[in-house]
Parts: sequence; structure tokens; C-alpha cells
Amino acid sequence: MWPLIIVIAIVVLLVLYVIGTYNSLVGLRNKVRDEWSQIDVQLKRRFDLIPNLVETVKGYAKHEKGTFEDVVKARNTFASATTKEDEMKASNELTQAVSKLFALAESYPELKSNTNFLDLQGQLKDTEDKISYARQFYNDIVLKYNDKIMMFPSNFVAKMFGFKSETYFEALKEERENVKVEF
Repeated sequence: MWPLIIVIAIVVLLVLYVIGTYNSLVGLRNKVRDEWSQIDVQLKRRFDLIPNLVETVKGYAKHEKGTFEDVVKARNTFASATTKEDEMKASNELTQAVSKLFALAESYPELKSNTNFLDLQGQLKDTEDKISYARQFYNDIVLKYNDKIMMFPSNFVAKMFGFKSETYFEALKEERENVKVEF
């Protein structure tokens, strides 16, 4: 009788462990998706701000066609991204293109004092800061989630139910290089 009770107790504990671990994994996976959607919200805001910024700069720098084309191309690449990884790559490219646009704006003192441009620049800077924080939060939760699906003994439950690791939001190679400051 006692061996049967012990076996039943062990089975019940194992079932409770699997249920608890499964629920924890689902919660972390949902948190990863939520954090990604927070990045997506800010990327969409940036996506909407960029045409206004480009049009404002265009009025002052008509002959800088290449820079505008790069921004539009990067924005279109972002718009056509279908996977999270494509969106990450396109977002990084868009960040670089916008940085070139701001560098161009430095050459036009009258543009730098234009209130519409300054407002758009401030909004974009604020959005970029929010994107940066959202990426950080996303990567933090991806770390927790990936740890949970890879660590013993929860890795058995993760494999049983097909949980897959998530990718981090990473900077492009060019963004990791030292910045040259010239005076």
C-alpha cells in the first residue's frame, strides 16, 4: 500500500512540476512577444515621423538627393520586413539612414533653427530613446526565456512542448565600431 502511495505522490509532484514549468514558459514566451510589440510600437512611430522630417529637410537641402533616397529606401525595407529578424535588420539600417540625415542637417544653420525641424528632431530623438529602452527590455526578457528553456530540468518540459529560443536584438557591425570624432 505504501509503495503505491509513494509512487502516486511522485507522479502527482512530477505532473505539478510539468504544469508549473509549462505555465512559466508560456508566461515568458508571452512576455517576449509583448516586449517585441513594444519595440514595434516605437518603430511604427519612427516610421511615421520620418517622412515629415525628410520633407522638412528637403526644403532646405534640395541637392542632397542621395541622402533622401537612402532614408526612403531604408524606410521601405522596414515596411516590407516580414519576420522579426528582418525587422531588426531593417530597423538598424533605418537608424543609420536617419543619422546621415541629421548629419546633413548640421550643414544648414537655417534648418537647425527651424521650429518644425527642431520639433520633429526632438520627437525622433525621444522615439529613438524609447526604442533603445524597449530593445533593452526585450533582450532582458529573451535572456530569461532562453535560460529557462535551456536550463536543467525545465529544458525537458521545453523540449516536450516545442519551445524554441528567441533571437536577441543586436546592433549592426558598423554600429559597434569606434566613432571618429573630428574637429
